[in-house]
Amino acid sequence: MKAIRIHEYGDASVVRRDDILRPVPGPGEVLIDVAATSFNPSDIGLRRGLLRSVFSLDLPYTLGGDVAGTVAEVGDGVRTLAVGDRVVGRVDGGGAAAEYVTAAADTLVTPPTGVPLAHAAALPIAGLTAWQAVFEHAAVTSGQRVLVNGAGGGVGGFAVQLAKHAGAYVIATAGPRSAETVRRLGADRIVDYTATPVAEALDEPVDVVLHIVAAGARPLVPLVRPGGLVVSVTVPLRLPADSPVTATHFVARNDTGDLAALVKLVDAGVVRLDISETRPLADLAAVHRDAESGRTRGKIILVP
Repeated sequence: MKAIRIHEYGDASVVRRDDILRPVPGPGEVLIDVAATSFNPSDIGLRRGLLRSVFSLDLPYTLGGDVAGTVAEVGDGVRTLAVGDRVVGRVDGGGAAAEYVTAAADTLVTPPTGVPLAHAAALPIAGLTAWQAVFEHAAVTSGQRVLVNGAGGGVGGFAVQLAKHAGAYVIATAGPRSAETVRRLGADRIVDYTATPVAEALDEPVDVVLHIVAAGARPLVPLVRPGGLVVSVTVPLRLPADSPVTATHFVARNDTGDLAALVKLVDAGVVRLDISETRPLADLAAVHRDAESGRTRGKIILVP
């Protein structure tokens, strides 16, 4: 089968298409005929070797942490899935940037019924990160003012929608390419960070900052009311012990309960999948280059 792998850490040129053996599902696993995977900015960190302290890769490594597809084969002991079932999930060991991938059956859920199967691949990593940021770490409640810093990406688009679903007034930072889409996703106010510094644009403090961009969050701390919270999904923010603001950083976990809840919201029309492009899997190196040049937005789906 075709698979998109890296044999070494480096720039986008290390991303290449290989012919490898189709994997065989082990006990408790299923083989998935991949309909699509999706690109996540964290893939760049993996490719560069910047996340080695968090994710240890065995090279060569097949990219792709999101998967949507159809069960092609079941391993021993699998009782919850059958050949032909449609599934979506997060593949923690990667491997979904291929024609087939194996995954533990208990990490997969039924995809939304109202969207194309391939589009469901946008959901796991970005959606789980946003869900856990909004509901678990920030515990957003109705009436709060929430700043989503970096709303134009995949996580940001989900965070805007979930914070609105929680009843918050949502302020979102977004550049000109993504501002209108972010507004359609439910943001109450858009701050064009390319034209005005966020600190100058806000006339009253916020309760919560959801920090999704790779830059440090410290400049945003003065925007948070005393007793408020900064939740970062990228770089940790360390504040003095006497700071009136609390800061937390987390790495999203693979949680099928959260993912199934997200699927229900998609089927209910509460959460939309912001798919900016659908591209062939062979374009993955080019997608990496585009992302590093700031030319991407929303979620990019890659199909074998």
